[in-house]
Amino acid sequence: MTISVGDKLPDVTFKTMTADGAKPITGAEIFSGKKVVLFGVPGAFTPTCSNNHLPGYLENHDAILARGVDTIAVVSVNDVHVMGAWAHFTGGEGKILFLADGSGDFAKAVGLDYISNDMGLRSRRFSMIIDDGKVTALNVETKPGVDESGAAHILGQL
Repeated sequence: MTISVGDKLPDVTFKTMTADGAKPITGAEIFSGKKVVLFGVPGAFTPTCSNNHLPGYLENHDAILARGVDTIAVVSVNDVHVMGAWAHFTGGEGKILFLADGSGDFAKAVGLDYISNDMGLRSRRFSMIIDDGKVTALNVETKPGVDESGAAHILGQL
């Protein structure tokens, strides 16, 4: 069952790359007591994710934070090294929290997982606003591309 507005996020552990290497980080550490914009992508370095989805959040970083958001985070079913490289390559380090959901535990727990013919288990393309661990807005793409889950749409919801 897919998570809905009003639901609490499950406390899943992600991994993130830091200056000291790969570190686990729990959902509670990320979401408790904070307002977070989280967006999910099918894969780091893939064309739509790298060229259309992530850039909108980088370009609108300051505007999103100015609306009371504490953290902007991206999650993908990729390993932590791929997510760390993607953060570095895109210039997103220090602006967006890059979360590796290597086994898809988060994607499965929130019902936003699917099996891609080419890449195996993936996350659907989505965005959400989370306030103290509770989903207050959820946008799941219904067709290829970035529309409902993009930064411009999130800005209108904040």
